[in-house]
Amino acid sequence: MFALGSSHRFYLYDSHCDMRKSFDGLCGLIKSVMQRQATSGEVFVFLNRSRTHIKLLHWEKGGFVLYYKRLESGTFLPPHVKNGELFWSDLVLMVEGIQVVKSIQKRRFSLP
Repeated sequence: MFALGSSHRFYLYDSHCDMRKSFDGLCGLIKSVMQRQATSGEVFVFLNRSRTHIKLLHWEKGGFVLYYKRLESGTFLPPHVKNGELFWSDLVLMVEGIQVVKSIQKRRFSLP
């Protein structure tokens, strides 16, 4: 089943990415630059230099899944991330092209 949700952990690659890279090239970036394991089940997000293309690489049982979106107009505006980790809600807003100008996020309980 092809599905991503809030139960996954998302990591944004902090530089621009050559969108000609596929599974093996992106796995190389994850291992060498991001210092993470591509087969961990986490979702890795990549943007090109002009921020008109986005790729999400995810390992699920049996193999990799690559999600790819190209905008015909406009750009993706990446949110501010801490330690490269991206929240599901921020990813959805970025993909849908919604920019929150001012927001206040109330403190919530989270496990350590």
